[in-house]
Amino acid sequence: MTFDLTNAKERMKGAQEALQRELASIRTGRANPNILNRVEVEYYGAMTPLNQVASISVPEARILLITPFDKSALEAIVHAINLSDLGLNPASDGNIVRLAIPQMTEERRKELAKEVKAEAEKAKVSVRNVRRDIMDDIKKDKDMPEDDARKAEDQTQKLTDENIKAIDEIAAEKEKELLTI
Repeated sequence: MTFDLTNAKERMKGAQEALQRELASIRTGRANPNILNRVEVEYYGAMTPLNQVASISVPEARILLITPFDKSALEAIVHAINLSDLGLNPASDGNIVRLAIPQMTEERRKELAKEVKAEAEKAKVSVRNVRRDIMDDIKKDKDMPEDDARKAEDQTQKLTDENIKAIDEIAAEKEKELLTI
């Protein structure tokens, strides 16, 4: 008898994906449209993600160009960016919005690197919680022979180690991106 780890794999993979989404929104000093993923614009009375009301392009390394699909949404886009926690000042010329990404200081890069480590730790905690749930399920299953239970626990630990290693690699890549600009 083998213990089914499919659900655990999916949940652990979900923790990795959540970390990647979270890290994509951390500003690195380069223009990256993903930093605007959390910005929502009030569009015809409903909060709508920015990327659904405008196209976002990167014409230069430090500039984001936001072109609204409907020009009447321009002021709402500028307002939403100002309200966001991005710390960027949008410049509008009546047709498009330009976002200049300022050069980050060494101190700010180090702060963001700490933020990356904190997000990675949250993802690791999620993976460990999945491991704990599986281990509890294994211990509760009184019909499972001891050898099978030990194998299932070993497989669960191996899966946990693989996912934590992947999370460490994702975080290290983001830290490197932050600190080598």
